[in-house]
Amino acid sequence: VHSLWGSSSDISSGPYGDIFWETRPRMSEFTVRSTIISRYAFTTVSCTMVNSGSEAREGVFEMQIPAAAFISNFTMSIGNKTYYGEVTGKEKKHSSDDKARHKKPPSPTDGRENGYETFKASVFIPRKMQARFLLHYEELLQRRLGKYEYTVSIRPQQLVGRLRVEVNILENSGIVSLEVPPLRNSKHKGNGKVEGDVSSPPSTVVGHTKTLAKVTFNPSVVEQTRIARNGILGDFIIRYDVNRELSVGDVQILNGYFVHYFAPTDLPPLPKNVVFVLDSSASMVGTKLKQTKEALFTILQDLRPEDHFNIIGFSNRIKVWQQDRLVPVTPNNIRDAKKYIHNMSPTGGTNINGALQTGAKLLNDYIAQNDIDARSVSLIIFLTDGRPTVGETQSSKILSNTKDAIRDKFCLFTIGIGNDVDHKLLERMALENCGMTRHFQEDDDAASHLKGFYDEIGTPLLSDIRVDYPEDNVEEVTQNFFPNYFNGSEIIIAGKLINHTSDSLHVEVTASNSKKYILLKTDVAIDLPSRNDIRGVPGLEDGKGDKNYIERAWSYLTIKELLNSRLKTDDNQEKDYLMEKAKSMALTYNFVTPFTVLKMREAGLHSEPLQEEFISPSTDGIGEKLQSLQGHKAPPDKQRIKISKTSADGDPHFVIDFPSSKFSVCFNIDGEPGDILRLVSDHKESGVTVNGQLIGAPAPPNGHKKHRTYFSTITILSNKPERSYLEITPRRVILDDGERLLLSCDRSAVVRSSSLEVSISANSNVTVTIQDTISFVILIHHYKKPAPYQRNHLGFYISNSKGLSSDSHGLLGQFLNHEVKLLQESLNTSHQQVGQNQTEALKPGPTTNLKVKGRLVPVVWKQRRIYNGQQEVDCWFAKNNADKLIDGSYKDYLASHPFDTGTSFGTINSL
Repeated sequence: VHSLWGSSSDISSGPYGDIFWETRPRMSEFTVRSTIISRYAFTTVSCTMVNSGSEAREGVFEMQIPAAAFISNFTMSIGNKTYYGEVTGKEKKHSSDDKARHKKPPSPTDGRENGYETFKASVFIPRKMQARFLLHYEELLQRRLGKYEYTVSIRPQQLVGRLRVEVNILENSGIVSLEVPPLRNSKHKGNGKVEGDVSSPPSTVVGHTKTLAKVTFNPSVVEQTRIARNGILGDFIIRYDVNRELSVGDVQILNGYFVHYFAPTDLPPLPKNVVFVLDSSASMVGTKLKQTKEALFTILQDLRPEDHFNIIGFSNRIKVWQQDRLVPVTPNNIRDAKKYIHNMSPTGGTNINGALQTGAKLLNDYIAQNDIDARSVSLIIFLTDGRPTVGETQSSKILSNTKDAIRDKFCLFTIGIGNDVDHKLLERMALENCGMTRHFQEDDDAASHLKGFYDEIGTPLLSDIRVDYPEDNVEEVTQNFFPNYFNGSEIIIAGKLINHTSDSLHVEVTASNSKKYILLKTDVAIDLPSRNDIRGVPGLEDGKGDKNYIERAWSYLTIKELLNSRLKTDDNQEKDYLMEKAKSMALTYNFVTPFTVLKMREAGLHSEPLQEEFISPSTDGIGEKLQSLQGHKAPPDKQRIKISKTSADGDPHFVIDFPSSKFSVCFNIDGEPGDILRLVSDHKESGVTVNGQLIGAPAPPNGHKKHRTYFSTITILSNKPERSYLEITPRRVILDDGERLLLSCDRSAVVRSSSLEVSISANSNVTVTIQDTISFVILIHHYKKPAPYQRNHLGFYISNSKGLSSDSHGLLGQFLNHEVKLLQESLNTSHQQVGQNQTEALKPGPTTNLKVKGRLVPVVWKQRRIYNGQQEVDCWFAKNNADKLIDGSYKDYLASHPFDTGTSFGTINSL
């Protein structure tokens, strides 16, 4: 029995010639089951082979796994014998055989577009017997271009009777934009886009709730034949993202470990200073240069007006497009740059060292001599297809020269095309200079790969990001300083908690963006009794369930960082220290790494038959445990809130409650879509203004109205003690009090500042409290299947108006400190004032009036439903857009924009 872990020839060719096709063992079952919990994926591959021949035959199990993944377990049974994989430290000596068998899996920064390693195990299966293989591997999904991509290689190399892929995703933040694109074959790997057919593979079933998703792929033999007769179906891909807000991000804590995901959105891009350094040596002739040019034309088109750029072409000679400067992005400069690239012709050797020295000097001089935006991001994008052949050719010297030239002033991103590049050199150059590297094959899709990589780094949103936790609270924290954060990516930090008695973890994120220096602080609640130990996920069998997914994510990240640090250093002593540390952790967590190896051992004579131990993760109690968002303890959903009847809701129907008079008054406002109604206006005194913007919808059939209107946005402005404003829609809340914060309405949260508190009860309501004396409740109305005349909208309720002054105005605000009398005209036409207890005895009639500020307003008796239709309120209704009930006419309450605090009011008609 032997297993090979490392690279093998492309398995699409297959290890067998056609002559053996009928005699090799038949694969009766190929199953992949995966559980992804908070971006951490556990995958189990199960494969059964049957030898129905009359003599022993070799069965070969091959599986391509992502280069960034770590194998965590492997077992197999042949007949009645079981063998299990044991992770042991690799011996230091490296024989040529060892090198062949144990090729180092690339680090996540490598992420080659064909970034797969091949696991291979071959066994002789006795006649009329079967063999079963179980492979477990784990990986932390990386976010690229705004999506996590989980990929499973389905290449059994023959048609399979029972073929099934089942992926369970659990993301407590909420799953968004889940998609399963068509199967992808090796030449299309990594481009993130699929041309032509975009339907899911046949027999794919996708089901998901807000936080859980289940995706299955279960093709019959006939369906497999239609895809590929040779059993090489391709990559089964799932792409998704999670809900996120601009703040400190998601911090999740479990059993003494934490993982912190930071991926803010809704920020303006930073300006870029970029130098493109392009290989134009003779080896680039043909497809490679054509594809590079094609990609560059698109990339130049995507540069923003505030960016600056230059282009260097290199072979044995180095040609700079614009001498000694970077030029701004203008139509003329882009046109000239395209002309320059178009005229590049492949010739000569490859002077990598000289090209990088020229590019670094150009960018350094530009930064030093120009008054560049202090928050702009500078970078070199370097592309080559070969090894250094001209000038300095020694890798170690090129590395030290490049590092000396860049001096941590900017980042270097490297791209290798084809099979002749020095991967090690490009990877290390990027690693040592805060960049990333990619490797693409020379094929028809190279241009879209290049464009895809540029898209990853083309929109920097933050620079100099530092994430801090109290030193006495945490230890063994992974990397916490990042030079840049690019749109669509994600920063991940993990660590251990020291202080187990603390009930919260303090988090601070500092960074720069194009507008200002940002400081975000929060305290994340730690739920001490751990109720969230998810056991039974693949890879955690045999009582290892306590090694939970957050701890494993921490160990995964830590080992990756140790491998990268070892790659970057030239100090042999430090190399050995980092190797031993990585090896020790890999042995603790049972990971196969460059320093550990999987050895097969035979289990005892009476071993149990091999079972696939896979149980879907329990989700009990997860809501209490996966702390996220601001880290404030979330209020319970649908919490009971004290709320008055004074409100504007629905189409919009206004209700004003007069508790001391024991009755309510109501009216409608038939505004136009786009109108902004001033609901509360007390800008001069308490500093508070509330405006509501209307959205239109067609009227119900047979109705008297030409259209309906609802509140689509409520804007609350508060000017005291400092200016802050809130914009609330059915989907999100934007709070700006000097720092812009974006919160999703489908997640509970509480945000407090010195004068303001915003509390979101998920998908239910938003409560805004100002200086503890003014409180508004905004109800969120969502329709699962809206009728044509329905729109997602908001209802506005005044819960506490103590802090509003007696001069407050607006459609609701003008009644908060005024009493209204109810009069009924008797037969002799003298006014009879209605007593408090007589209201219900009054019959609706044309002779009932309200007395408001000296004005008589005819009213009729109505019943209104409020609070999402859950309560009825009896009220006296004023017709004709509240004519005479309100000061002036409703048009006097139109604001010019959502943040209009204007106090000028139309002609006040005081009768």
